Amino acid sequence: MRTNFLAGLVVIAPIGLTLWLIWTVVGWVDSFVWPFVPNAYQPEELLNWALGRTVGDENWITVNVRGIGVFVFLLFTMLVGWMGKGLLGRSFLRWGEGLVARMPVVRSIYNGVKQIAETVFAQTETSFDKACLIEYPRKGIWAIAFVSTSTKGEILDKADTGPMTSVFLPTTPNPTSGFLLFFPTRDIIELDMTVEDAAKLVISAGLVYPGEKEGELSESYTDLAEKIAHTHKSDTDAAE
Repeated sequence: MRTNFLAGLVVIAPIGLTLWLIWTVVGWVDSFVWPFVPNAYQPEELLNWALGRTVGDENWITVNVRGIGVFVFLLFTMLVGWMGKGLLGRSFLRWGEGLVARMPVVRSIYNGVKQIAETVFAQTETSFDKACLIEYPRKGIWAIAFVSTSTKGEILDKADTGPMTSVFLPTTPNPTSGFLLFFPTRDIIELDMTVEDAAKLVISAGLVYPGEKEGELSESYTDLAEKIAHTHKSDTDAAE
């Protein structure tokens, strides 16, 4: 029974965590979008209006549909992008940026966020498409990093070490935080594993190693559960 229970956890845990994460993100987007939507266009208001019911009616139907806010956000973003590409949209953006440029604190925040967004979403060069090995924090100790771009400008000139590459060194278990490092290109060892596999290795602190075949994973559920149960039993016997 214990082995079956642990095998079930191995199957359920990834599915449950994935669904919970999607549900949470969708709910967060909905909570951010819906306050900007007039009450008359809320799903609950539209449904009760279609049924001929008014506020205070004892048959009033309460509706909480997740995901519509995400659809509204995507539709609004595409509409803004389409307008921004036109002549009128570009003129309005120039006027808005000119207004922001006269605000001391807001100007710095806006320019920084805009530069990051343009770098991430409009990058013409390949970025974060390769994983690599670097010696960090000292010689003889290796760390996994992600190749960002070729180092340019003042940093490349002042370093005077030849071609350099900007790499992002993620932290464990949260890969969204880390360090930006500039390495001589000759000191970087590119890996054959994908960025996704490298991220799994970082997040799991080395417990999930890339290279296992998908077909082998499903067949190893029982073996994995028995191994966990055996380890738990050994620890219990040792404690007794």
